[in-house]
Amino acid sequence: MEKLESTIGINRRYLHDEVVDRMRDLIQSGELEPRARVNESELTERFGISRTPLREAIKILATEGLLELLPNRGARVASLSQAEIEEMIEVIAGLEATAADLACRTISDEEIAVIERDHHSMVKAWKDGEEATYFRLNRAIHEAIMAASRNSVLGAIYASLSGRIQRSRYAVHQTAEQWSRAVSEHERMIELLHARDGEALAALIRAHIRSKTPVIAENFGAGLNT
Repeated sequence: MEKLESTIGINRRYLHDEVVDRMRDLIQSGELEPRARVNESELTERFGISRTPLREAIKILATEGLLELLPNRGARVASLSQAEIEEMIEVIAGLEATAADLACRTISDEEIAVIERDHHSMVKAWKDGEEATYFRLNRAIHEAIMAASRNSVLGAIYASLSGRIQRSRYAVHQTAEQWSRAVSEHERMIELLHARDGEALAALIRAHIRSKTPVIAENFGAGLNT
């Protein structure tokens, strides 16, 4: 299959989906920060594409709430108010709690083993002060529990919402006390997965996510979306 001349090499057949995915990654990774303007010239050169597929991708990401369209001024990365962040985290907490309950009915021993292995690696990263590795594994654990729910509708809604605050949720500065508490809660999650105690795991995860609201709001720059 012929490819565009680009170091990234977006395949022509999947050009539309690839541009959307790669722009979404730039936003969720934090490379494009909240309220940052989308530089179309820079991105078309970076991806080796014309403005047409880029603008189509911008429209799609705007419907997802990741970008804001500015009349006659292009687009910028969306930001959230304090109230919006609190509402979003409450919904995400509910989705993950539901997924935890469902997962305890369907999760396999092998899946738990993978989650437990990631947990041990996450704890090591915490002790070594390797924040990037810690947050990557933290995210993998939460997403593995969601996947173990075997509910594609739940997973799709979760992916759409959590993507908007993904960087702030998994790459925020935490105090030593907050970090220690998070690790302890993850250890308890492993215990409850082994016990297949869906009710207790759902309650724990809901509280675990709700407790992150202040630090996520602070990191996201709440109140700047005027």
